[in-house]
Amino acid sequence: MKIDAVKWGRVLLIILALMAGSASAAWEWEANAYGQQLATKEAAHQTERTNLANANSAQILAEQGKRLALEQWLAACDQSHYRALTDERTKQTRLRDCLATADLWLSGQLDTAGATGCDGVQATTSTGGVVHDSHRAQLDPAHAQRIIGDGDQGLIALQACQTYAKEVSDTK
Repeated sequence: MKIDAVKWGRVLLIILALMAGSASAAWEWEANAYGQQLATKEAAHQTERTNLANANSAQILAEQGKRLALEQWLAACDQSHYRALTDERTKQTRLRDCLATADLWLSGQLDTAGATGCDGVQATTSTGGVVHDSHRAQLDPAHAQRIIGDGDQGLIALQACQTYAKEVSDTK
């Protein structure tokens, strides 16, 4: 009986060893399969993050291109407006100089409906005159310079603002 108990003890020990070995092998196989699933999911997640980063970079580059184009357009508009303002100021300075040297006379139309026979103003122009209307008077050069100097600055600025506003509203 002792031999049978030892024999059954060995058989039982072998069965336990086989069970432990099979459990360990199953554990290893399951861990390996789970590790592969995790690696596959991690690779897919990394690919998705890379694609999102690439799309974000492309969008940023496109926005930077748009911003650069807008900055260049605004710089060109500012340069154009500055050039027009400078040209108008040059014209104004020349006109003021012509008025100061009496190379040019500024004249204005008179209201003759209520003022007939005003002293000092001719009723008609002489032959060969450059005045196109029969009722005109010449202004004092100093007064003409004040009119030109004060009035044109506002008109120039207004024209530049209107042009700029029109261009900006046309681009939208």
